[in-house]
Amino acid sequence: MRVATYNVEWFSNLFGDDGALLHDGRWSARHDVTRADQLDAVGRVIGALEADAVLIVEAPDISRKRDGVAALERFAKRYDLRPRAAIAGFASETQQELILLYDPDILGAVHAPGESTEAPRFDGEFEIDLDIDASADKVRWSKPPLELELESKAARVQMVGVHAKSKAPHGATDEHDAMRIAIANRRKQLAQCIWLRRRVEGHLAAGTPLLVMGDFNDGPGLDRFEALFGRSGVEIVLGGDAPETRLYDPHAAMALQSRIAAQPTTARFYQKRTGGYLEALLDYIMVSPGLRPADQAWRIWHPFNDPGCWNDKGLRDALLTASDHFPVTLDIG
Repeated sequence: MRVATYNVEWFSNLFGDDGALLHDGRWSARHDVTRADQLDAVGRVIGALEADAVLIVEAPDISRKRDGVAALERFAKRYDLRPRAAIAGFASETQQELILLYDPDILGAVHAPGESTEAPRFDGEFEIDLDIDASADKVRWSKPPLELELESKAARVQMVGVHAKSKAPHGATDEHDAMRIAIANRRKQLAQCIWLRRRVEGHLAAGTPLLVMGDFNDGPGLDRFEALFGRSGVEIVLGGDAPETRLYDPHAAMALQSRIAAQPTTARFYQKRTGGYLEALLDYIMVSPGLRPADQAWRIWHPFNDPGCWNDKGLRDALLTASDHFPVTLDIG
């Protein structure tokens, strides 16, 4: 089984309210990229992954007037993709959904939300003291994680798809306001990761084979707020030192081993202030101990760092056109 996670920037903007693909020459939300070019690029990339299941982060909107699942299935049909069935969970409060595209000939997928006294359902509220004032704060997910049971002839696993809170200080009016918003966002992002970790611990206690994957908007050593709060959200979700309760992702492990050495990256953002690009490790596929394969067959489809992507000019260009994130894949079994 090959699974993938792929954050497709502003994917919702490429579809009309009726789910039709806006395959035209008008500009997409990506700089200097038309809607047709971005659609073609995303189709090329997902086809090249040869994955049985692809978690689409920032998938098309699900709302009263829009059906992101139908839109993605129409997209898969247009580009003759093997993962052509789509499944969603709880709708997002934003226009960025978590939807799984999968090959129904290989996999079955069922929405399977869970809850416990330690971890309420992801469409609910989680109470935690965020600012150490002895008063509980109520945290919600604007993009509730997608919990699915995946079953093939070879494996049955639980998957949790994630798009954690961004720490960017959107709406700040000055430097002081930006710092205040960034710290508040970091607190919420960490609270979401604590909530998610408690859900993970329930699966581990039950012995459930588990995948936790998606965009965490965070990583070891990624920003200055880690020193303030002690650790990153990714480290919280991975767990402590006990092997039987720790999730594994090789790229996170590399980042944790040395924070001054070169790191793997999954996203590339243009910086107007400097005129250059910032790269970051934001996208992960974490596995429970029983799923950790001996060959560690994870792959970041980075157009410059992966030889297979670099040597295929069409794929390289598609990766750069499609999104500011690059897919991550994992072969299980």
